[in-house]
Amino acid sequence: MHGWIILDKPLGLGSTQGVSVVKRALRNGGYGKFKVGHGGTLDPLATGVLPIAVGEATKLAGRMLDSDKIYDFTIMFGVQTDTLDAEGVSIATSDVRPTMAAVQAMLAQFTGPIAQVPPAYSALKIDGERAYDLARAGQDVVLASRNVTIHALTPHPTRLLHDGVGEGLEAVTLTAHVSKGTYIRSLARDIALALGTVGHVTMLRRVKAGPFDLLSAISLDKLDKLAKASALEDVLLPLRVALDDIPALSLTPDQAGALRQGRILAGIAADDGQYFAELDTVPVALVEVEDGDVRVVRGFNL
Repeated sequence: MHGWIILDKPLGLGSTQGVSVVKRALRNGGYGKFKVGHGGTLDPLATGVLPIAVGEATKLAGRMLDSDKIYDFTIMFGVQTDTLDAEGVSIATSDVRPTMAAVQAMLAQFTGPIAQVPPAYSALKIDGERAYDLARAGQDVVLASRNVTIHALTPHPTRLLHDGVGEGLEAVTLTAHVSKGTYIRSLARDIALALGTVGHVTMLRRVKAGPFDLLSAISLDKLDKLAKASALEDVLLPLRVALDDIPALSLTPDQAGALRQGRILAGIAADDGQYFAELDTVPVALVEVEDGDVRVVRGFNL
C-alpha cells in the first residue's frame, strides 16, 4: 500500500482528521501499519480534494504543498467576519451590492501576481504560536503580506448569477486557479473591498490539488465500505501519479542497486533536471540529473 487515496473531504473534517480516517481504514481492512500524511491543509469549513499519502508516497507529500490548486468559492456581500468565513462574527457591514458587470470587470485586477495579507485566523505561526490561537485569545494579529499568483479567476460556469438591469448581487460564486500559499478567504475579502463593499466566504470547495481532482476523490462512506471489503487497492492511486509532470528515467538493475545504496550514477545520457527513476515499473527514486551525473533526491524503499 504505497500511493495516494484522494478524499472528497466533507464539511467539519480537518486535514489531520482525514489522515486518521485513512489510518483507521487501513487497520480495518487488515493492511497493517503504514505511514500516512496529507498533501495540503484544507480548512474544516471547506470541502473537496484532500490527497492522502500512504506508505512511501508520504515522501512526496511536501511536493504537493508546492502544487497549484483550483477552488470554487462563494462570496456573500454585505458582511465581513473576523474569520472571513461563515464561522466568524460580523466585524463590518455595507449596504453596497455590486452588479455582475462590476464583478467581472474587477476580476482582471486580481489575476496574475498579487500581494495578499493572510487571514488572522490561519495556521501561520507568529513567534511559534498559531495565528488562529492568538486571534481566538483576543490578541491583535498582524501578518505580513505575501506574494502569490492567481492563474485564472472566473465566474463559476454553472452558478453564473445574472444581475438583471443593474441590480446588485447578494453573492457570487467564482472559480480560482491559484499558486501555493494563496488564501481564498483573503482573496474574497479583497475582491469585496475593491468593489466598494465587504464580504466573506460562505462556500469553499477544492476541485483540484496538483494532479488530483474530484474524479478520483471518494467519500468517507465509500472509504469505509472498501476498507470493510479489504478493497482499498481499488482506489489507491500509484505513487507515480503525484509526479506526472516529471519525466521517467529507466534504470538497469545495476543502476537501481547503486542508487538504492546512495551512490551517484555517472555518464547518464539525459538532460539536466529532475526525473522519476524506475526499474521496470518499480519506483526507485526521485533524482536530479546534472552534467550526466544522477543523484538521489528522494529514495523509495520498495
